[in-house]
Amino acid sequence: MNKVVHFEIPMDDAARAKAFYQTAFGWEMTDYPELNYTIAATTPLDDKRMPKEPGAINGGMAKRSETFTVPSFSILVDDVDAASEKVKAAGGTIVKEKMSVGDMGFMAYFKDTEGNLLSLWQPTKM
Repeated sequence: MNKVVHFEIPMDDAARAKAFYQTAFGWEMTDYPELNYTIAATTPLDDKRMPKEPGAINGGMAKRSETFTVPSFSILVDDVDAASEKVKAAGGTIVKEKMSVGDMGFMAYFKDTEGNLLSLWQPTKM
């Protein structure tokens, strides 16, 4: 069984969006300008930058785009390529092929049979 490990929220105005989630929920924001991405920490992290609390997840925020219009979540997989094939076999479509996310891992975006945008996440083996 593959678990949900990350969420993503689209934003139009980065400063406004970050301020909202920091003020309303106390989330800590870390910008990654080279990735055009902001990590939103919703729970304390351990020394490996993973949630300390079992079952808790953190997320991120990125510029709203034609494809990325609503909040989404990421599903942990062992192999993005194999999982992409399973998505297609089940009737889904790959929207953005496998890509590297810094040195953290690999991701691919897909739409399920209902048109929802989600992603597959394969962390780099440590």
